[in-house]
Amino acid sequence: MTTPSARDDHHQYEVPLLINGDENIFRIENDDAYPEDYMVDYKGDRIVFVNNKSKYGGWKSAGLIIIVDIAEAMAYYGISANLITYLTGPLGQSTVTAAANVNTWVGFIWMLPVFGAFIADSFLGRFRTIIFSTLIYVLGLGLLTLSVVLPSIIGPRDCLLNSSSILCTVPSFQVIFFFCSLYLVAFGRAGFKPCVQAFGADQFDARNPEECKSKSSFFNWWYFGICLGSSIARLFLTYIQDNVSWALGFGISTFSLAMALIVFLLGTQTYRYSVKNENENPILRIIEVFVAAAKNWKQSSSLDVSRDGEVAKSHDMRVGVHQFRFLDKALVNPINSTKNVRQCSIAQVEDAKMTLRLVPIWISCLIYAVVFAQSTTFFVKQGNTMDRSISTSFQIPAAALQILINVPIFIFIPLYDCALVPFARIFTGKPNGITMLQRIGFGMFLSTLSMVIAAVIEKRRLLVALDFGLIDQPAATVPMSVWWLSPQYLLVGLADVFATVGLQEFFYDQVPDSLRSIGISLYLSVLGVGSFLSGSLISVIERITGGSSRHSWFSNNLNRAHLDYFYWLLAGLSFVELVAFVYLSKFYLYKRGTSS
Repeated sequence: MTTPSARDDHHQYEVPLLINGDENIFRIENDDAYPEDYMVDYKGDRIVFVNNKSKYGGWKSAGLIIIVDIAEAMAYYGISANLITYLTGPLGQSTVTAAANVNTWVGFIWMLPVFGAFIADSFLGRFRTIIFSTLIYVLGLGLLTLSVVLPSIIGPRDCLLNSSSILCTVPSFQVIFFFCSLYLVAFGRAGFKPCVQAFGADQFDARNPEECKSKSSFFNWWYFGICLGSSIARLFLTYIQDNVSWALGFGISTFSLAMALIVFLLGTQTYRYSVKNENENPILRIIEVFVAAAKNWKQSSSLDVSRDGEVAKSHDMRVGVHQFRFLDKALVNPINSTKNVRQCSIAQVEDAKMTLRLVPIWISCLIYAVVFAQSTTFFVKQGNTMDRSISTSFQIPAAALQILINVPIFIFIPLYDCALVPFARIFTGKPNGITMLQRIGFGMFLSTLSMVIAAVIEKRRLLVALDFGLIDQPAATVPMSVWWLSPQYLLVGLADVFATVGLQEFFYDQVPDSLRSIGISLYLSVLGVGSFLSGSLISVIERITGGSSRHSWFSNNLNRAHLDYFYWLLAGLSFVELVAFVYLSKFYLYKRGTSS
Protein backbone atom coordinates (compact mmCIF):
# COMPACT_ATOMS: atom_id res chain seq x y z
CA MET A 1 0.00 0.00 0.00
CA THR A 2 1.43 3.37 -0.97
CA THR A 3 0.51 6.91 -0.16
CA PRO A 4 -1.47 9.26 -2.40
CA SER A 5 0.48 10.92 -5.18
CA ALA A 6 -0.63 14.35 -3.98
CA ARG A 7 2.13 14.23 -1.41
CA ASP A 8 5.43 15.78 -2.39
CA ASP A 9 7.62 13.45 -4.42
CA HIS A 10 10.74 14.26 -2.40
CA HIS A 11 9.11 12.76 0.71
CA GLN A 12 9.51 8.99 0.57
CA TYR A 13 6.42 7.68 2.32
CA GLU A 14 5.39 4.15 3.08
CA VAL A 15 2.20 2.91 4.70
CA PRO A 16 2.88 -0.76 5.43
CA LEU A 17 0.54 -3.15 7.23
CA LEU A 18 1.03 -4.18 10.87
CA ILE A 19 3.60 -6.79 9.91
CA ASN A 20 6.05 -3.88 9.56
CA GLY A 21 5.45 -2.28 12.93
CA ASP A 22 3.13 0.15 14.70
CA GLU A 23 4.75 3.49 15.42
CA ASN A 24 6.63 2.75 12.19
CA ILE A 25 3.40 2.22 10.25
CA PHE A 26 3.61 5.65 8.71
CA ARG A 27 7.24 6.32 7.96
CA ILE A 28 8.16 9.94 7.39
CA GLU A 29 11.42 10.91 5.76
CA ASN A 30 11.04 14.63 6.39
CA ASP A 31 9.79 15.78 9.80
CA ASP A 32 8.41 19.09 8.62
CA ALA A 33 5.64 17.41 6.64
CA TYR A 34 3.51 16.25 9.55
CA PRO A 35 3.47 16.88 13.29
CA GLU A 36 5.57 14.62 15.45
CA ASP A 37 2.57 13.11 17.25
CA TYR A 38 0.67 12.21 14.10
CA MET A 39 -1.70 9.25 14.63
CA VAL A 40 -2.76 6.56 12.16
CA ASP A 41 -5.03 3.50 12.16
CA TYR A 42 -3.96 -0.11 11.63
CA LYS A 43 -3.91 0.39 7.85
CA GLY A 44 -1.64 3.44 8.10
CA ASP A 45 -4.30 6.04 7.27
CA ARG A 46 -4.42 9.28 9.21
CA ILE A 47 -6.90 9.34 12.10
CA VAL A 48 -9.81 11.64 11.24
CA PHE A 49 -11.99 13.29 13.91
CA VAL A 50 -15.65 13.98 13.18
CA ASN A 51 -17.38 16.14 15.82
CA ASN A 52 -14.35 15.61 18.05
CA LYS A 53 -14.78 11.84 17.81
CA SER A 54 -12.96 9.06 15.99
CA LYS A 55 -13.86 5.41 15.39
CA TYR A 56 -10.31 4.50 16.45
CA GLY A 57 -8.82 4.76 19.90
CA GLY A 58 -10.62 6.37 22.81
CA TRP A 59 -12.13 4.44 25.70
CA LYS A 60 -13.14 1.41 23.62
CA SER A 61 -9.46 0.71 22.85
CA ALA A 62 -8.12 1.91 26.20
CA GLY A 63 -10.71 -0.23 28.01
CA LEU A 64 -9.44 -3.31 26.20
CA ILE A 65 -5.88 -2.45 27.25
CA ILE A 66 -7.02 -2.04 30.87
CA ILE A 67 -8.44 -5.59 30.70
CA VAL A 68 -5.00 -6.74 29.52
CA ASP A 69 -3.53 -4.82 32.45
CA ILE A 70 -5.80 -6.67 34.91
CA ALA A 71 -4.71 -10.08 33.57
CA GLU A 72 -1.01 -9.14 33.63
CA ALA A 73 -1.29 -7.81 37.19
CA MET A 74 -2.85 -11.09 38.25
CA ALA A 75 0.07 -12.95 36.65
CA TYR A 76 2.81 -10.77 38.14
CA TYR A 77 1.43 -10.49 41.67
CA GLY A 78 0.66 -14.19 41.62
CA ILE A 79 4.44 -14.57 41.71
CA SER A 80 5.71 -11.53 43.62
CA ALA A 81 3.12 -11.32 46.43
CA ASN A 82 4.16 -14.62 48.01
CA LEU A 83 7.70 -14.92 46.70
CA ILE A 84 9.38 -14.39 50.07
CA THR A 85 7.28 -17.21 51.52
CA TYR A 86 8.43 -19.59 48.77
CA LEU A 87 12.08 -18.59 49.25
CA THR A 88 12.03 -19.07 53.03
CA GLY A 89 9.86 -22.19 52.73
CA PRO A 90 10.45 -24.66 49.85
CA LEU A 91 13.82 -23.11 48.93
CA GLY A 92 14.94 -22.93 52.58
CA GLN A 93 16.56 -19.46 52.54
CA SER A 94 17.03 -17.27 55.61
CA THR A 95 14.85 -14.18 56.11
CA VAL A 96 17.68 -11.76 55.27
CA THR A 97 18.76 -13.70 52.18
CA ALA A 98 15.19 -14.07 50.94
CA ALA A 99 14.41 -10.37 51.51
CA ALA A 100 17.59 -9.39 49.66
CA ASN A 101 16.73 -11.71 46.76
CA VAL A 102 13.18 -10.36 46.54
CA ASN A 103 14.40 -6.75 46.62
CA THR A 104 17.03 -7.45 43.96
CA TRP A 105 14.56 -9.19 41.66
CA VAL A 106 11.93 -6.49 42.14
CA GLY A 107 14.65 -3.93 41.47
CA PHE A 108 15.37 -5.54 38.12
CA ILE A 109 11.63 -5.84 37.43
CA TRP A 110 11.27 -2.06 37.74
CA MET A 111 14.65 -1.03 36.25
CA LEU A 112 14.73 -3.14 33.09
CA PRO A 113 11.72 -1.30 31.56
CA VAL A 114 14.13 1.54 30.77
CA PHE A 115 15.84 -0.85 28.36
CA GLY A 116 12.51 -2.10 27.00
CA ALA A 117 11.28 1.47 26.48
CA PHE A 118 14.49 2.35 24.64
CA ILE A 119 13.96 -0.56 22.24
CA ALA A 120 10.34 0.50 21.68
CA ASP A 121 10.91 4.23 21.19
CA SER A 122 14.05 3.78 19.09
CA PHE A 123 13.52 0.64 17.01
CA LEU A 124 10.52 -1.70 17.23
CA GLY A 125 7.68 0.59 18.24
CA ARG A 126 5.35 -0.05 21.13
CA PHE A 127 2.96 -2.52 19.49
CA ARG A 128 5.61 -5.00 18.35
CA THR A 129 7.59 -4.60 21.58
CA ILE A 130 4.49 -5.54 23.58
CA ILE A 131 3.99 -8.69 21.51
CA PHE A 132 7.61 -9.89 21.57
CA SER A 133 8.14 -9.13 25.26
CA THR A 134 4.88 -10.83 26.27
CA LEU A 135 6.00 -14.03 24.54
CA ILE A 136 9.24 -13.94 26.58
CA TYR A 137 7.18 -13.15 29.70
CA VAL A 138 4.91 -16.19 29.16
CA LEU A 139 7.96 -18.41 28.56
CA GLY A 140 9.53 -17.24 31.82
CA LEU A 141 6.36 -17.95 33.80
CA GLY A 142 6.06 -21.39 32.20
CA LEU A 143 9.62 -22.28 33.14
CA LEU A 144 9.05 -20.90 36.65
CA THR A 145 6.08 -23.25 37.03
CA LEU A 146 8.23 -26.13 35.80
CA SER A 147 10.94 -25.30 38.36
CA VAL A 148 8.36 -25.60 41.15
CA VAL A 149 7.30 -29.01 39.83
CA LEU A 150 10.92 -30.27 39.88
CA PRO A 151 10.91 -31.54 43.51
CA SER A 152 8.15 -34.02 42.69
CA ILE A 153 10.20 -35.18 39.69
CA ILE A 154 13.54 -35.36 41.50
CA GLY A 155 12.12 -37.20 44.51
CA PRO A 156 12.29 -36.75 48.31
CA ARG A 157 14.90 -34.45 49.87
CA ASP A 158 17.09 -34.87 52.92
CA CYS A 159 15.52 -33.07 55.88
CA LEU A 160 16.65 -32.41 59.46
CA LEU A 161 14.38 -31.56 62.39
CA ASN A 162 15.63 -28.98 64.92
CA SER A 163 13.91 -27.41 67.90
CA SER A 164 11.84 -24.92 65.94
CA SER A 165 11.62 -25.96 62.30
CA ILE A 166 12.34 -28.52 59.62
CA LEU A 167 15.38 -27.80 57.43
CA CYS A 168 15.58 -29.46 54.03
CA THR A 169 18.41 -29.38 51.51
CA VAL A 170 17.44 -28.04 48.08
CA PRO A 171 19.33 -29.26 44.98
CA SER A 172 21.46 -26.48 43.50
CA PHE A 173 20.08 -27.22 40.03
CA GLN A 174 16.56 -26.47 41.24
CA VAL A 175 17.64 -23.15 42.78
CA ILE A 176 19.54 -22.10 39.63
CA PHE A 177 16.66 -23.09 37.36
CA PHE A 178 14.19 -21.20 39.57
CA PHE A 179 16.18 -17.96 39.57
CA CYS A 180 16.95 -18.14 35.83
CA SER A 181 13.23 -18.48 35.16
CA LEU A 182 12.48 -15.67 37.61
CA TYR A 183 14.83 -13.28 35.82
CA LEU A 184 13.49 -14.32 32.41
CA VAL A 185 10.13 -13.08 33.72
CA ALA A 186 11.85 -9.77 34.55
CA PHE A 187 13.24 -9.45 31.01
CA GLY A 188 9.84 -10.20 29.48
CA ARG A 189 8.06 -7.68 31.68
CA ALA A 190 10.70 -5.06 30.79
CA GLY A 191 9.18 -4.53 27.35
CA PHE A 192 5.57 -5.12 28.32
CA LYS A 193 5.15 -2.78 31.28
CA PRO A 194 6.20 0.65 29.92
CA CYS A 195 4.90 0.08 26.41
CA VAL A 196 1.40 -1.18 27.13
CA GLN A 197 0.66 1.73 29.47
CA ALA A 198 2.06 4.32 27.06
CA PHE A 199 0.19 2.61 24.22
CA GLY A 200 -3.02 2.87 26.24
CA ALA A 201 -2.49 6.59 26.88
CA ASP A 202 -1.80 7.06 23.15
CA GLN A 203 -5.45 6.21 22.50
CA PHE A 204 -6.34 9.75 23.62
CA ASP A 205 -5.40 12.97 21.81
CA ALA A 206 -4.01 15.59 24.20
CA ARG A 207 -5.00 18.35 21.75
CA ASN A 208 -8.68 17.45 22.12
CA PRO A 209 -10.02 19.01 25.38
CA GLU A 210 -12.37 16.12 26.15
CA GLU A 211 -9.79 13.44 25.35
CA CYS A 212 -7.20 15.34 27.40
CA LYS A 213 -9.41 14.87 30.48
CA SER A 214 -9.97 11.23 29.50
CA LYS A 215 -6.22 10.66 29.28
CA SER A 216 -5.80 11.83 32.89
CA SER A 217 -8.67 9.53 33.94
CA PHE A 218 -7.02 6.69 32.06
CA PHE A 219 -4.09 6.67 34.50
CA ASN A 220 -6.50 6.42 37.44
CA TRP A 221 -8.44 3.52 35.93
CA TRP A 222 -5.23 1.88 34.72
CA TYR A 223 -4.03 1.69 38.30
CA PHE A 224 -7.49 0.56 39.39
CA GLY A 225 -7.06 -2.35 36.95
CA ILE A 226 -3.66 -3.21 38.41
CA CYS A 227 -5.20 -3.32 41.87
CA LEU A 228 -8.08 -5.51 40.70
CA GLY A 229 -5.69 -8.03 39.17
CA SER A 230 -3.34 -7.96 42.15
CA SER A 231 -6.29 -8.41 44.53
CA ILE A 232 -7.32 -11.59 42.75
CA ALA A 233 -3.74 -12.83 42.99
CA ARG A 234 -3.32 -11.90 46.65
CA LEU A 235 -6.65 -13.38 47.74
CA PHE A 236 -6.87 -16.56 45.71
CA LEU A 237 -3.45 -17.40 44.26
CA THR A 238 -1.62 -16.98 47.58
CA TYR A 239 -4.18 -19.27 49.22
CA ILE A 240 -3.69 -21.87 46.46
CA GLN A 241 0.09 -21.63 46.84
CA ASP A 242 0.01 -21.99 50.63
CA ASN A 243 -2.67 -24.66 50.90
CA VAL A 244 -2.96 -26.52 47.58
CA SER A 245 0.07 -26.34 45.31
CA TRP A 246 2.77 -23.85 44.36
CA ALA A 247 2.80 -25.31 40.85
CA LEU A 248 -0.93 -24.71 40.40
CA GLY A 249 -0.63 -21.14 41.70
CA PHE A 250 2.23 -20.31 39.31
CA GLY A 251 0.49 -22.16 36.48
CA ILE A 252 -2.60 -19.94 36.82
CA SER A 253 -0.33 -16.89 36.50
CA THR A 254 1.08 -18.29 33.26
CA PHE A 255 -2.40 -18.94 31.85
CA SER A 256 -3.56 -15.43 32.84
CA LEU A 257 -0.75 -13.75 30.91
CA ALA A 258 -1.32 -15.93 27.84
CA MET A 259 -4.96 -14.81 27.85
CA ALA A 260 -3.82 -11.18 28.19
CA LEU A 261 -1.83 -11.48 24.95
CA ILE A 262 -4.84 -12.89 23.10
CA VAL A 263 -7.11 -10.08 24.35
CA PHE A 264 -4.54 -7.47 23.33
CA LEU A 265 -4.31 -8.84 19.78
CA LEU A 266 -8.12 -8.82 19.47
CA GLY A 267 -8.03 -5.02 19.57
CA THR A 268 -5.48 -4.62 16.77
CA GLN A 269 -7.93 -3.01 14.33
CA THR A 270 -9.32 -0.52 16.89
CA TYR A 271 -6.05 1.03 18.13
CA ARG A 272 -4.43 4.33 17.26
CA TYR A 273 -0.73 4.15 16.35
CA SER A 274 1.64 7.08 16.69
CA VAL A 275 4.06 8.08 13.96
CA LYS A 276 7.78 7.57 14.31
CA ASN A 277 10.26 9.71 12.39
CA GLU A 278 12.51 7.21 10.61
CA ASN A 279 15.47 9.57 10.28
CA GLU A 280 16.05 10.34 13.96
CA ASN A 281 16.46 8.22 17.07
CA PRO A 282 14.73 10.17 19.89
CA ILE A 283 17.22 8.99 22.50
CA LEU A 284 20.23 9.91 20.38
CA ARG A 285 18.70 13.34 19.71
CA ILE A 286 18.84 14.06 23.45
CA ILE A 287 22.35 12.63 23.86
CA GLU A 288 23.56 14.68 20.89
CA VAL A 289 22.64 17.90 22.74
CA PHE A 290 24.84 17.05 25.72
CA VAL A 291 27.70 16.01 23.43
CA ALA A 292 27.39 19.20 21.37
CA ALA A 293 27.18 21.39 24.49
CA ALA A 294 30.34 19.75 25.85
CA LYS A 295 32.20 20.26 22.57
CA ASN A 296 31.06 23.88 22.38
CA TRP A 297 31.91 24.62 25.99
CA LYS A 298 34.51 27.28 25.17
CA GLN A 299 32.60 28.83 22.27
CA SER A 300 30.65 32.08 22.29
CA SER A 301 27.03 31.66 23.34
CA SER A 302 25.67 33.93 20.58
CA LEU A 303 22.97 31.97 18.83
CA ASP A 304 21.63 31.88 15.29
CA VAL A 305 17.95 31.28 15.83
CA SER A 306 16.75 32.37 12.42
CA ARG A 307 17.34 28.97 10.82
CA ASP A 308 15.12 27.39 13.47
CA GLY A 309 12.58 30.16 13.93
CA GLU A 310 9.65 28.23 12.52
CA VAL A 311 10.47 25.23 14.69
CA ALA A 312 10.55 27.47 17.75
CA LYS A 313 7.18 29.00 16.88
CA SER A 314 5.54 25.65 16.25
CA HIS A 315 7.07 23.97 19.28
CA ASP A 316 4.51 24.26 22.09
CA MET A 317 6.95 23.49 24.88
CA ARG A 318 8.98 26.68 25.01
CA VAL A 319 9.21 27.00 28.79
CA GLY A 320 12.15 27.23 31.12
CA VAL A 321 14.47 28.88 28.60
CA HIS A 322 16.53 30.25 31.48
CA GLN A 323 17.06 26.81 33.02
CA PHE A 324 20.11 24.70 32.22
CA ARG A 325 21.63 27.47 30.13
CA PHE A 326 24.79 25.41 29.61
CA LEU A 327 22.84 23.31 27.11
CA ASP A 328 22.36 26.41 24.96
CA LYS A 329 25.98 25.88 23.89
CA ALA A 330 24.61 23.16 21.61
CA LEU A 331 22.93 25.96 19.60
CA VAL A 332 26.20 27.73 18.74
CA ASN A 333 26.31 28.52 15.03
CA PRO A 334 29.20 26.55 13.45
CA ILE A 335 29.68 29.32 10.86
CA ASN A 336 31.19 31.54 13.56
CA SER A 337 33.03 28.73 15.30
CA THR A 338 35.70 26.17 14.68
CA LYS A 339 35.13 23.27 12.33
CA ASN A 340 34.84 20.78 15.23
CA VAL A 341 31.76 22.45 16.69
CA ARG A 342 28.35 20.84 16.18
CA GLN A 343 24.99 22.61 16.21
CA CYS A 344 21.66 21.22 17.38
CA SER A 345 18.15 22.46 16.73
CA ILE A 346 16.15 24.50 19.23
CA ALA A 347 13.65 21.64 19.49
CA GLN A 348 16.47 19.24 20.40
CA VAL A 349 17.83 21.52 23.13
CA GLU A 350 14.39 22.14 24.61
CA ASP A 351 13.69 18.40 24.65
CA ALA A 352 17.00 17.84 26.45
CA LYS A 353 16.13 20.51 29.02
CA MET A 354 12.68 18.99 29.45
CA THR A 355 14.25 15.62 30.20
CA LEU A 356 16.89 17.05 32.54
CA ARG A 357 14.23 18.86 34.59
CA LEU A 358 12.84 15.47 35.59
CA VAL A 359 16.05 14.26 37.26
CA PRO A 360 15.73 16.13 40.62
CA ILE A 361 12.09 15.01 40.96
CA TRP A 362 13.10 11.43 40.12
CA ILE A 363 15.81 11.42 42.81
CA SER A 364 13.50 12.92 45.43
CA CYS A 365 11.03 10.02 45.03
CA LEU A 366 13.44 7.16 45.78
CA ILE A 367 12.76 6.82 49.53
CA TYR A 368 9.05 6.56 48.75
CA ALA A 369 9.94 3.51 46.64
CA VAL A 370 11.96 2.03 49.54
CA VAL A 371 8.85 2.23 51.73
CA PHE A 372 6.77 0.76 48.89
CA ALA A 373 9.06 -2.31 48.86
CA GLN A 374 8.34 -3.24 52.48
CA SER A 375 4.75 -4.35 51.86
CA THR A 376 5.91 -7.47 49.97
CA THR A 377 8.77 -8.38 52.33
CA PHE A 378 8.77 -7.54 56.03
CA PHE A 379 5.04 -6.82 56.26
CA VAL A 380 4.48 -10.42 55.11
CA LYS A 381 7.04 -11.84 57.55
CA GLN A 382 5.36 -9.94 60.40
CA GLY A 383 2.01 -11.44 59.45
CA ASN A 384 3.46 -14.97 59.46
CA THR A 385 4.21 -14.68 63.20
CA MET A 386 0.74 -13.43 64.19
CA ASP A 387 -2.68 -15.01 64.74
CA ARG A 388 -4.12 -15.43 61.23
CA SER A 389 -7.09 -17.63 62.08
CA ILE A 390 -10.51 -16.58 60.84
CA SER A 391 -12.19 -19.73 62.13
CA THR A 392 -11.07 -22.93 63.81
CA SER A 393 -10.31 -24.49 60.40
CA PHE A 394 -9.13 -21.57 58.27
CA GLN A 395 -6.06 -19.33 58.38
CA ILE A 396 -5.63 -16.37 56.07
CA PRO A 397 -2.26 -16.44 54.22
CA ALA A 398 -0.01 -13.64 55.45
CA ALA A 399 0.61 -12.49 51.86
CA ALA A 400 -3.16 -12.21 51.27
CA LEU A 401 -3.24 -9.31 53.72
CA GLN A 402 -1.70 -7.23 50.92
CA ILE A 403 -5.26 -7.05 49.58
CA LEU A 404 -5.74 -4.28 52.14
CA ILE A 405 -3.44 -2.09 50.04
CA ASN A 406 -6.05 -2.23 47.32
CA VAL A 407 -9.08 -1.41 49.50
CA PRO A 408 -8.46 2.38 49.61
CA ILE A 409 -7.51 2.25 45.93
CA PHE A 410 -10.85 0.68 45.00
CA ILE A 411 -12.66 3.32 47.07
CA PHE A 412 -10.65 6.46 46.38
CA ILE A 413 -9.75 6.16 42.69
CA PRO A 414 -13.39 6.34 41.55
CA LEU A 415 -14.05 8.97 44.25
CA TYR A 416 -10.97 10.94 43.23
CA ASP A 417 -11.78 10.80 39.52
CA CYS A 418 -15.53 11.42 39.74
CA ALA A 419 -15.84 13.73 42.75
CA LEU A 420 -12.60 15.19 44.11
CA VAL A 421 -11.17 16.31 40.75
CA PRO A 422 -14.36 18.09 39.56
CA PHE A 423 -14.70 19.72 42.99
CA ALA A 424 -11.06 20.89 43.05
CA ARG A 425 -11.41 22.09 39.45
CA ILE A 426 -13.94 24.70 40.61
CA PHE A 427 -11.33 26.39 42.80
CA THR A 428 -8.11 25.82 40.83
CA GLY A 429 -9.34 25.99 37.25
CA LYS A 430 -7.01 23.09 36.41
CA PRO A 431 -8.37 20.16 34.34
CA ASN A 432 -6.91 17.71 36.89
CA GLY A 433 -8.03 19.68 39.94
CA ILE A 434 -4.56 19.71 41.50
CA THR A 435 -1.14 19.56 39.90
CA MET A 436 0.64 16.26 39.42
CA LEU A 437 3.41 17.24 41.87
CA GLN A 438 0.85 18.21 44.54
CA ARG A 439 -0.72 14.79 44.15
CA ILE A 440 2.66 13.04 44.46
CA GLY A 441 3.64 15.11 47.49
CA PHE A 442 0.48 14.24 49.42
CA GLY A 443 1.10 10.57 48.65
CA MET A 444 4.62 10.88 50.09
CA PHE A 445 3.18 12.36 53.28
CA LEU A 446 0.85 9.36 53.66
CA SER A 447 3.77 7.01 52.97
CA THR A 448 5.75 8.63 55.81
CA LEU A 449 2.77 8.22 58.12
CA SER A 450 2.49 4.52 57.19
CA MET A 451 6.03 3.90 58.48
CA VAL A 452 5.27 5.64 61.78
CA ILE A 453 2.19 3.42 62.25
CA ALA A 454 4.16 0.31 61.21
CA ALA A 455 6.85 1.04 63.82
CA VAL A 456 4.28 1.49 66.62
CA ILE A 457 2.43 -1.73 65.74
CA GLU A 458 5.65 -3.78 65.48
CA LYS A 459 6.71 -2.53 68.91
CA ARG A 460 3.40 -3.75 70.31
CA ARG A 461 3.87 -7.16 68.64
CA LEU A 462 7.28 -7.51 70.30
CA LEU A 463 5.83 -6.60 73.70
CA VAL A 464 3.07 -9.20 73.32
CA ALA A 465 5.67 -11.84 72.42
CA LEU A 466 7.66 -10.84 75.52
CA ASP A 467 4.62 -10.91 77.82
CA PHE A 468 3.69 -14.44 76.70
CA GLY A 469 7.25 -15.77 76.90
CA LEU A 470 7.59 -16.35 73.15
CA ILE A 471 10.82 -14.44 72.56
CA ASP A 472 12.82 -17.61 71.92
CA GLN A 473 10.03 -19.51 70.15
CA PRO A 474 10.11 -18.19 66.56
CA ALA A 475 7.73 -20.88 65.28
CA ALA A 476 5.06 -20.04 67.87
CA THR A 477 2.09 -17.85 66.99
CA VAL A 478 2.10 -14.52 68.79
CA PRO A 479 -1.42 -14.08 70.33
CA MET A 480 -2.03 -10.83 68.46
CA SER A 481 -4.43 -10.64 65.54
CA VAL A 482 -2.87 -10.16 62.10
CA TRP A 483 -5.51 -7.47 61.51
CA TRP A 484 -3.37 -5.14 63.63
CA LEU A 485 -1.32 -4.73 60.45
CA SER A 486 -4.33 -3.27 58.64
CA PRO A 487 -3.53 0.44 59.27
CA GLN A 488 -0.07 0.25 57.69
CA TYR A 489 -1.38 -1.65 54.67
CA LEU A 490 -4.30 0.78 54.23
CA LEU A 491 -2.02 3.82 54.42
CA VAL A 492 0.35 2.34 51.84
CA GLY A 493 -2.66 1.84 49.56
CA LEU A 494 -3.94 5.37 50.09
CA ALA A 495 -0.44 6.72 49.37
CA ASP A 496 -0.52 4.76 46.10
CA VAL A 497 -3.72 6.51 45.01
CA PHE A 498 -1.90 9.82 45.10
CA ALA A 499 1.83 9.19 44.66
CA THR A 500 2.01 6.16 42.37
CA VAL A 501 -0.72 7.26 39.95
CA GLY A 502 0.70 10.79 40.06
CA LEU A 503 4.17 9.53 39.17
CA GLN A 504 2.81 7.54 36.23
CA GLU A 505 1.02 10.54 34.76
CA PHE A 506 3.85 12.96 35.56
CA PHE A 507 6.62 11.04 33.80
CA TYR A 508 4.42 10.15 30.82
CA ASP A 509 3.23 13.74 30.44
CA GLN A 510 6.45 15.65 31.04
CA VAL A 511 8.87 13.86 28.70
CA PRO A 512 9.16 14.86 25.01
CA ASP A 513 6.36 13.39 22.90
CA SER A 514 8.72 10.96 21.16
CA LEU A 515 9.79 9.43 24.50
CA ARG A 516 6.46 8.36 26.00
CA SER A 517 7.60 4.78 26.72
CA ILE A 518 10.79 6.12 28.28
CA GLY A 519 8.61 8.36 30.46
CA ILE A 520 6.68 5.40 31.84
CA SER A 521 9.94 3.51 32.38
CA LEU A 522 11.31 6.44 34.42
CA TYR A 523 8.41 6.03 36.84
CA LEU A 524 9.05 2.28 36.98
CA SER A 525 12.78 2.87 37.51
CA VAL A 526 11.96 4.88 40.66
CA LEU A 527 10.49 1.69 42.12
CA GLY A 528 13.42 -0.34 40.80
CA VAL A 529 16.12 1.82 42.34
CA GLY A 530 14.04 1.99 45.51
CA SER A 531 14.07 -1.81 45.73
CA PHE A 532 17.84 -1.89 45.22
CA LEU A 533 18.24 0.78 47.90
CA SER A 534 16.01 -1.24 50.23
CA GLY A 535 18.13 -4.35 49.70
CA SER A 536 21.38 -2.41 50.20
CA LEU A 537 20.06 -0.69 53.31
CA ILE A 538 19.01 -4.03 54.78
CA SER A 539 22.46 -5.53 54.07
CA VAL A 540 24.29 -2.59 55.68
CA ILE A 541 22.07 -2.63 58.77
CA GLU A 542 22.47 -6.41 59.03
CA ARG A 543 26.26 -6.07 59.10
CA ILE A 544 26.15 -3.24 61.64
CA THR A 545 23.58 -4.68 64.04
CA GLY A 546 24.31 -8.40 63.61
CA GLY A 547 27.08 -10.41 65.21
CA SER A 548 27.91 -13.77 66.70
CA SER A 549 26.51 -12.88 70.12
CA ARG A 550 23.53 -10.67 69.26
CA HIS A 551 20.44 -10.58 67.12
CA SER A 552 20.28 -8.11 64.24
CA TRP A 553 17.31 -5.93 63.35
CA PHE A 554 16.41 -8.62 60.79
CA SER A 555 17.04 -11.78 62.78
CA ASN A 556 15.40 -14.97 61.50
CA ASN A 557 13.67 -14.97 64.88
CA LEU A 558 11.46 -11.90 64.39
CA ASN A 559 10.64 -11.91 68.10
CA ARG A 560 14.30 -11.04 68.73
CA ALA A 561 14.58 -8.69 65.72
CA HIS A 562 13.83 -4.97 65.64
CA LEU A 563 11.80 -4.19 62.56
CA ASP A 564 10.37 -1.30 64.58
CA TYR A 565 13.77 0.43 64.51
CA PHE A 566 13.94 -0.09 60.74
CA TYR A 567 10.48 1.41 60.26
CA TRP A 568 11.40 4.45 62.38
CA LEU A 569 14.50 4.91 60.24
CA LEU A 570 12.40 4.83 57.05
CA ALA A 571 9.94 7.30 58.58
CA GLY A 572 12.76 9.74 59.26
CA LEU A 573 14.24 9.35 55.78
CA SER A 574 10.77 9.77 54.26
CA PHE A 575 10.25 13.04 56.11
CA VAL A 576 13.57 14.42 54.86
CA GLU A 577 12.66 13.30 51.34
CA LEU A 578 9.27 15.01 51.57
CA VAL A 579 10.87 18.32 52.57
CA ALA A 580 13.31 18.05 49.64
CA PHE A 581 10.50 17.16 47.23
CA VAL A 582 8.38 20.16 48.25
CA TYR A 583 11.39 22.46 47.82
CA LEU A 584 12.24 21.12 44.36
CA SER A 585 8.61 21.21 43.24
CA LYS A 586 8.47 24.96 43.84
CA PHE A 587 11.01 25.47 41.05
CA TYR A 588 9.69 22.92 38.57
CA LEU A 589 8.32 24.31 35.30
CA TYR A 590 5.65 22.18 33.63
CA LYS A 591 5.69 21.46 29.93
CA ARG A 592 3.44 23.94 28.20
CA GLY A 593 0.08 22.60 27.12
CA THR A 594 -0.23 20.11 29.99
CA SER A 595 -3.08 20.01 32.45
CA SER A 596 -0.86 21.15 35.31
